[in-house]
Amino acid sequence: MMTVSKRTVMEIKSYQDQAELLVRDYLLAHPYIPFTSVLGGIFACKLAFDLTQLISSCYFRSFAALTKIQRIEWNNRGMSTLHAIFITIMSLYFVIFSDLFSEHRLAGLITFRSSPLSTFVLGVSAGYFLVDLGILFWLYPSLGGMEYVLHHLVSLVAVAYSMLSGEGQLYTYMVLISEATTPTINLRWYLSTAGMKRSRVYLINGVAIFFSWLVARVLLFIYLFYHVYLHSYQVIQMQPFIRFMVFGVPSMLFIMNLLWFAKIVKGLKKTLAKRQ
Repeated sequence: MMTVSKRTVMEIKSYQDQAELLVRDYLLAHPYIPFTSVLGGIFACKLAFDLTQLISSCYFRSFAALTKIQRIEWNNRGMSTLHAIFITIMSLYFVIFSDLFSEHRLAGLITFRSSPLSTFVLGVSAGYFLVDLGILFWLYPSLGGMEYVLHHLVSLVAVAYSMLSGEGQLYTYMVLISEATTPTINLRWYLSTAGMKRSRVYLINGVAIFFSWLVARVLLFIYLFYHVYLHSYQVIQMQPFIRFMVFGVPSMLFIMNLLWFAKIVKGLKKTLAKRQ
């Protein structure tokens, strides 16, 4: 028994070593990162879409009663929720916990810093935006109007260019933290579709959307603009298109966030008024 156990451990260790070599020498090798990460993101989206459909059909009775478009949107929102959780965690790691963009690290200008992992994560996110944009076009305007198409198109270009150039990744990750609001937005759609608009959960969700949006899509962007201002001497040294992306994309998204925030406030007031 001891011999079998030791052999099993050695086999597992061998597989681990092979996996580490695959990740280090191929997936995270600089020439292949953009391709493997985007393809990985596309594959992950497909897997998340199919898993959402499988789980929903087994555990949610209301799923079978949905129309074809609603079922696609249901699965699509499951996919976007998983991406949002993944990219929010990774963005917070790079912006707050990792020393990659630390001010105290003597490793050149922060606007030019990148790593194989930070580039790979951006590629996965680019794969998601590519898939979601394709679904939006395919079913346009059933899953969202032109504002959603514009948001995804701008996000895709910014993420992809930052991934390929290696510049401005800090600000790209700051903007991607705003994806933290996506799970609550998707949950609201699920509750509405399931006929739970009058439930207590729906009200709590509305309050959660308000505060998460305020922090992640309003206050965070204000801080980002302040950070760009403080490091403007570094920003101006980047390529012209990247400079345009750093100044233009957050500004465009911030305006859209404010317009959506006004709708969120209006909707929350309406929900609270009905409960008085």
